[in-house]
Amino acid sequence: MATSTTTIAGRYRLDSRLGVGGMSTVYLAFDQRLERSVAVKLLAEHLADDATFVSRFRREALSAARLVHPNIVQVFDFGFDETQHQHFIVMEHVPGRSCAELLRDRGRLPMDQAVEIITQACRGLDYAHRNGVIHRDVKPGNLLVSDAEVVKLADFGIARATDQSSITQVGSVLGTAAYLAPEQARGEEAGPRADLYSLGVVTYQLLSARLPYEAGSLTELALKQQREAPIPLERLNPEVPRTLSDAVAMALALDKAQRPPHAADFAEALRAGARGIDPYTAITRYHPRTPSAEAPTAFIPTTETRHLPPEYHPPPPRRDDTAATRLSDRPPRLPRDRPTGPRTWQPPPARQGGLGRSIRRTFLIMLLLMLLVAAIIAVVELTSSGTSSAQFRHVVAHDAQQAINQVRSIIGDYSK
Repeated sequence: MATSTTTIAGRYRLDSRLGVGGMSTVYLAFDQRLERSVAVKLLAEHLADDATFVSRFRREALSAARLVHPNIVQVFDFGFDETQHQHFIVMEHVPGRSCAELLRDRGRLPMDQAVEIITQACRGLDYAHRNGVIHRDVKPGNLLVSDAEVVKLADFGIARATDQSSITQVGSVLGTAAYLAPEQARGEEAGPRADLYSLGVVTYQLLSARLPYEAGSLTELALKQQREAPIPLERLNPEVPRTLSDAVAMALALDKAQRPPHAADFAEALRAGARGIDPYTAITRYHPRTPSAEAPTAFIPTTETRHLPPEYHPPPPRRDDTAATRLSDRPPRLPRDRPTGPRTWQPPPARQGGLGRSIRRTFLIMLLLMLLVAAIIAVVELTSSGTSSAQFRHVVAHDAQQAINQVRSIIGDYSK
């Protein structure tokens, strides 16, 4: 029996008890080696006698310790204390309250706060799923909200460690029955979409202060799931729009193929639904996914699930939706005003200004010729007289007039 003076593994001094569960007790402790506060979870003593559990616990605790993400409680250490005869897990201490405490003290939460909590939880789940780790026990007590309003998921891997141990009887499962996905209740292997179902139950509870199905056993829960649908959230909470109610209903689908394939998709659907946008359109528009083992086909909601007429088609992406258009989806950009027909050779257009320069050159030549003729006449006037001089002037004038006529002819040719 651990007390406030108990030391685990020779370094973790237990200070006060933070919480008690069916299979563990959590203490606030002080790491005397690193001088920091930590949370120490002591698992039930009877689990230490089960060899299957010990093997799986070590493997799953190691996987959980490798998850380093702002929305996941970091695992620092794990092992078995022989003196106390207890398995222990040392985790990051998160000052704040769990969602279970928030529900107990405040009832349902404001829509914006609830969506923000679940969106942060989706980030942690998406990171864990992409690293091959399934939580299997998502419930309000494992969603911790720090004083800085950062949401952290706790207890990764513990449910799997005990899931197939010999201490569990046939038909029994660990965790709270109300948060188990239908496939988990049937004893099937849980995948990422089972975590999304559990998170959908938490979302429903945060927005309505009640569970979608109230049942006292797994059998009763399975019957209710098959026979009736949860009351739509917009009827329980007038603050919740129909689109957000639809987003939560997606995660609560009995057929796992109808749930969002990834936690990031569920987060996108919640954000869209809170803004009054059809969540199904938001997922198919912004997050097309490739088939995988967990999601063998693309998420295509039926008209029965969507409550829409068969002829409904999602609107095309807006041009200002940068997230909606990937580079590979954009049509090739063509230069403007480029002819699309066969190319034919065209002679280059005449350069502007060439005619004006030719006319100016011609006038200069004509002016020089006139000056030359005038100079010759002046010389003849000074050096000659009489009849011979008159004849000579006549010849020169005739030649000058002929030159001027030729220049005019050239100008006329250039002007045509």
